[in-house]
Amino acid sequence: MLSMKTKIGAFDTGEYCRSKKDNRGVLHKRGTIRRNGLFHGVLLALFMLMNFYGCATVGPDYVPAEIETAEVWNSALDGGLTGIEPSPSTLAAWWKTLDDPILSSLIDRAVAGNPDFKEARARIRESRARRGIDRASLFPVVDAAGSVTRSGGDTDRLYSAGLDASWELDIFGGSRRTIEASSADLEASIEDLNDVLVSLLAEVALNYIDVRAYQARLEIAGANLAAQQETCRLVQSRYQAGLSDELDLQQALYALESVRSQLPSLRTGLEEAMNRLAVLLGQSPGAVHSELKTLRPIPVTPLEIAVGVPADTLRQRPDIRMAERELAAQTARVGVATADLYPKFTLTGSIGLESVSMGDFLTTAGRMWSIGPGFSWNIFDAGAIRQNIEVQSALQDQALIQYESAILDALEEVENALTAYAEEQQHRETLIASTDAARKAFRLAQDRYESGLVDFSTVLETQRSLLSFEDERAQSDGTVVSNLVRLYKALGGGWSAMDGSITSGER
Repeated sequence: MLSMKTKIGAFDTGEYCRSKKDNRGVLHKRGTIRRNGLFHGVLLALFMLMNFYGCATVGPDYVPAEIETAEVWNSALDGGLTGIEPSPSTLAAWWKTLDDPILSSLIDRAVAGNPDFKEARARIRESRARRGIDRASLFPVVDAAGSVTRSGGDTDRLYSAGLDASWELDIFGGSRRTIEASSADLEASIEDLNDVLVSLLAEVALNYIDVRAYQARLEIAGANLAAQQETCRLVQSRYQAGLSDELDLQQALYALESVRSQLPSLRTGLEEAMNRLAVLLGQSPGAVHSELKTLRPIPVTPLEIAVGVPADTLRQRPDIRMAERELAAQTARVGVATADLYPKFTLTGSIGLESVSMGDFLTTAGRMWSIGPGFSWNIFDAGAIRQNIEVQSALQDQALIQYESAILDALEEVENALTAYAEEQQHRETLIASTDAARKAFRLAQDRYESGLVDFSTVLETQRSLLSFEDERAQSDGTVVSNLVRLYKALGGGWSAMDGSITSGER
């Protein structure tokens, strides 16, 4: 691409250079201080530009998008859900409502040791350092240099040392827009950390609930296995006594083995959940087996859960806050690109010492200095700058769409979580009633079978139903609590409990 860049400037207030040596080898200073009308005119024009544009920042100023949301949730608030605004302390430490000290301990250790959380914190440090780099562009750059050169012979030497300084004046705000973008990036990385925390706490709780649910199901399966073994002994005794045929015996045997066949998959699920918990804590698989092997009941949900209104969730969720900060950062980058349309003004200067003799090196005869303003302006680049502005503007549009999409996804997640929690409550109530009825039916069938009033298939059917309902109920107990965890996650709960200790100083 054809491009042309002009550079105008370099008006020196002083110029010193080395002349040829005379017959005595003495260096004569040559130079003048050029203080003419042109130089003063440039300085005056530069001063006026700095005053006129001192507060000018090109590009669009970021204005948070106004998002309209419904005043209430679309889902019915049943099962103990209320539209009251949740208490900040409850939402911040929602796992404490389950009143399980082991779960609380696991969450504390996950925050301290989880690899994903550590990586998110490292991203904050990276963003903060990048912002520091961008801030440095507002200040002058000073370089030091020194040399000893020799030419012609051992006695023909030149000693020099000096400081060079340059300062690009941010008249049109390109650097300020860059800092604005990097500051928003830093804030987005903090919200990313909070979002990782929300997901981490929920995943720890969900796997812990899985552990307790698998243990409950294994206990139920073990009790049913013992019952089936007792039934087999009864049927075998009746068969040997001629009170039942071989069909009853074979039915009892396959019912027994059917229950036994469920145990391996339940043990596998329990092992996977405990291994996952260990990894979430940043430990090797198996590290938490010993503390979780003791049976504990599945946590019980509180009677009432405040969920607030949609606007509360949008303010609370860190993924939405992160998308909003990313939109702000990209808006600032449009200004960075726009600043390239305007000239760049710089101040440069140098001061140093130069001599052919170390003895004269620090004397006034060896001093040299220069200072002067300059500017550069990209006059022709075949439209590259304007195309870059278009690129950044398109990225801004994409960031806005992603922000709006994050809001819609969040609202959808909460609505689904509200429905799932309320409906699973109803499901569990029906399973409780079904299990009680199945248990009574099984006992009646056993009594009547022993009295010869019904055949063994009736006993087998009622026993199979009881096992199925008991297992379903244990699963539902776990699902109700898991759905509560998912609801708190959808509401953006958890990160603010750690905010003071984790992100203090991160901004």
